[in-house]
Amino acid sequence: MSDDTRAHVYVSGNVQGVFYRATTRDTAREKGVSGWVRNLDDGRVEAVFEGSEDTVREMVEWCETGSDAATVDDVDVRFEEPEGIDGFEVTW
Repeated sequence: MSDDTRAHVYVSGNVQGVFYRATTRDTAREKGVSGWVRNLDDGRVEAVFEGSEDTVREMVEWCETGSDAATVDDVDVRFEEPEGIDGFEVTW
């Protein structure tokens, strides 16, 4: 599966306490993307997405809006080698 990729994303703005993580999880699962999402102490949300390049890029693009209640100011993304994560979870 050489077309798989991994995106490591940091999202800033009003993204905590607005169902951002839960909506990210649900959206990733719908698209068949693996990875995780969590809140950071500095108010950002950090996420990792693994899967086909197209669906991972769709998730990165989705992060620019996020949940309906979120206000996203910035999405910082780095593409990396996938690690073979299976499933998508909210972590702490």
